[in-house]
Amino acid sequence: MTYKELLESARDKIGPYCKACPVCNGRACSNQIPGPGAKGSGDVAVRNFDAWQKIRINMNTIAENKTPDTSFSFFGCQMRYPIFAGPVGAVNLHYGDQLNDISYNDILVSAAKEAGICAFTGDGTNAEVMKAATRAIEANDGVGVPTVKPWDAGTIREKFALVRASRSIAVAMDVDAAGLPFLQGLTPPAGSKTVLELRDIVQMAGKPFIVKGVMTVQGALDAKQAGASAIVVSNHGGRVLDGTPSTAEVLEDIAAAVKGDMMILVDGGIRTGLDVFRALALGADAVLIARPYVTAVYGGGKEGVALYTEKIGKELADTMKMCGVSSLKGITKSCLFQPTSKIVSF
Repeated sequence: MTYKELLESARDKIGPYCKACPVCNGRACSNQIPGPGAKGSGDVAVRNFDAWQKIRINMNTIAENKTPDTSFSFFGCQMRYPIFAGPVGAVNLHYGDQLNDISYNDILVSAAKEAGICAFTGDGTNAEVMKAATRAIEANDGVGVPTVKPWDAGTIREKFALVRASRSIAVAMDVDAAGLPFLQGLTPPAGSKTVLELRDIVQMAGKPFIVKGVMTVQGALDAKQAGASAIVVSNHGGRVLDGTPSTAEVLEDIAAAVKGDMMILVDGGIRTGLDVFRALALGADAVLIARPYVTAVYGGGKEGVALYTEKIGKELADTMKMCGVSSLKGITKSCLFQPTSKIVSF
């Protein structure tokens, strides 16, 4: 199967909202919910994608001829690439009834592990979703990251019991999901958390805790104060609030504030190995990619996940080679093109 064939297969199986576009840039589905779009105009999903494309890199082939080492260590788990499949929920609603959250995670978690990476799993109002996701992670030796929505304390406690039983590497909470329409008006309520509330949640987790949805330096510092082991710089794929900056635009400042204190992950519009390189050069340790992995699962199942992962990984290795970098640690801001006043901007 080629990537083109994967996309063609996905179009036959995926629902009416996602178009399985050759480039997943947020334009065709911008303001569709249900669907992979946004509750508003969808301008942020487009901005996420476009911002990475504006970042130029420095080619440098006067360097030692070494095979790039793309391996990444995630809380003791050795990964082939610094790439995670991002959490996605309600796939049957947004992407079509060929799959549901349970069958989707069953495929994704095991396929990601076989591909040498790790999957984040989603959460939902249906309790069976978290139960099935954590069972899938447990069946794969704990290689996976369950992502818990920002529920009330009692619900979180119930979810964390499942997380601990799964032996997962870590656990995440997508605090940016507070803006999702289906979380509004629930009893008990779900929504944003204070630093003190997050601190209690971190202690309750009993394992590395990841705060997903950080978009400001202060947010990163708050997550650090709460005791988080990692953050995901994320605006929930541009789905929850119009008018925000892209993740690429805020990543460098956030990384400068907390680099070395916690692991820094980023998502939002990352679609190629070149984008992964750009993200690492701005200070991220690894990236999450969500929508294209949905297409991969719908279009090719486990084979689709392996194909897309290998595509991204090879692109990253090729970019490293062409930029004279042999390890992930060597990907720094010096790898990015910094125009001067004497150079015409195109």
